[in-house]
Amino acid sequence: MNSLLEQIKKRRITLELKQHDMMLRVGMSRQQYQRLESKGNPRLDTLALVAKGLKSELLLIPQEKLNAVLAVLADDHPTSTGNPSQTEKEQSNPLADDPWQGLLGENE
Repeated sequence: MNSLLEQIKKRRITLELKQHDMMLRVGMSRQQYQRLESKGNPRLDTLALVAKGLKSELLLIPQEKLNAVLAVLADDHPTSTGNPSQTEKEQSNPLADDPWQGLLGENE
């Protein structure tokens, strides 16, 4: 759980939000939110509400697919030239059209 709470805090900081800002976004007091970030054991509906407030989604990722998902997320960065050609996109990221293809073991 600690890793999830760290991710929530990191996302809030990335969005340049204070704990107090979450009151307006998800309807919980700063104290409630602070407790959640520091040592909370939130219910699933609370996590879903916080994720929405942080413009994020909750996902259940099979362990055997975790590295592939993390690799896709790590490759989510802009190029230095601004607008690469379609060929450059395909060469740099072969999963560009559907980065989640097959990650959950589904057939095409």
